[in-house]
Amino acid sequence: MNIDETIRSIDEMVERALQELSDAQDESEVEAVRVALLGRKGTLTAVLRGIGDLPDDAKPAIGSAGGRAKKTVTEGIDEAMRRVTAPATGGDPTFDPTLPGRTPSLGRSHPVAVVMDEIVNILMQLGFTVAEGPEIETDFYNFEALNFPPDHPARDMQDSYYVTDDLVLRTHTSPVQIRLMEVAQPPIRSIMPGRVYRNEVVSAKSLNFFNQVEGLYVDKGVSLADLKGELEEFCHRFFGSDVSIRLRPSFFPFTEPSCEMDVSCVICGGGGCRVCKSTGWLEIGGAGMVDPNVFEAVGYDPEIYAGYAFGLGVERPAMIKYGVDDIRLFYENDVRFLAQF
Repeated sequence: MNIDETIRSIDEMVERALQELSDAQDESEVEAVRVALLGRKGTLTAVLRGIGDLPDDAKPAIGSAGGRAKKTVTEGIDEAMRRVTAPATGGDPTFDPTLPGRTPSLGRSHPVAVVMDEIVNILMQLGFTVAEGPEIETDFYNFEALNFPPDHPARDMQDSYYVTDDLVLRTHTSPVQIRLMEVAQPPIRSIMPGRVYRNEVVSAKSLNFFNQVEGLYVDKGVSLADLKGELEEFCHRFFGSDVSIRLRPSFFPFTEPSCEMDVSCVICGGGGCRVCKSTGWLEIGGAGMVDPNVFEAVGYDPEIYAGYAFGLGVERPAMIKYGVDDIRLFYENDVRFLAQF
């Protein structure tokens, strides 16, 4: 046999294979070249298997040429495979596109945001619209227009964060009620959700910032019975139809009469437990009839119009709803805690 001619045919076989690999556009075309040369019935495989049958003087040269050819083709196949899979792997040669994909971690709503949305949605179903206002308020809107004159002792009830002598981080969302009544005429039926700030000691039950949803209804003939009926319907929708509510006398400068709102403890069913301090009741907010001085501050005639206002904290209902005993857990950003909701 002609050794040089055989080696030349092997080199030509490799050259064609490398050209086909260079032209390959996807994995299937690269695999086709591999099978044609190195498969069980491949042309290069046949050459390598036949070396043992060659004359002794031809075996070294042809065996060496066959080994080089296999190495060159194998390297060419690997390089072509990396090239055609690069768009799917981002150029990472270690990436195996045949492996199952990893499900990305999905974000979720914060539990306080979930409860805020639920409260707002219930009140909107009851006919309230949503109004919003700035978190940095003037002393007039945050205090004076709400019947807190400069020397009023009730200002001591709310330690405040002052930005300047006249600007304060709002201590409630009631200033939005004043802003709304300044530009709109009754009837008004609106809620004011948002964050508020008070200089309070941080503990398991209180923070120096929290979320509120306040409500305002102004029209002719509004009564305290309307307020109680509204709050009862809200509590039944939020906590369940088996809860009871009660209104306890209280004091707020911007309402008269004023009351605290309690719901029967949803943990013990009113029987008394650690959460409700064995009283069977949980406080969720304050309410009352709008004070005539507030109406006069916005130009409403208190002889014609009456109204009620209420305020609900959001974190407290969230603690009740989810059985959380420390309000600070909501804002420590521990993923192990937040992932439960």
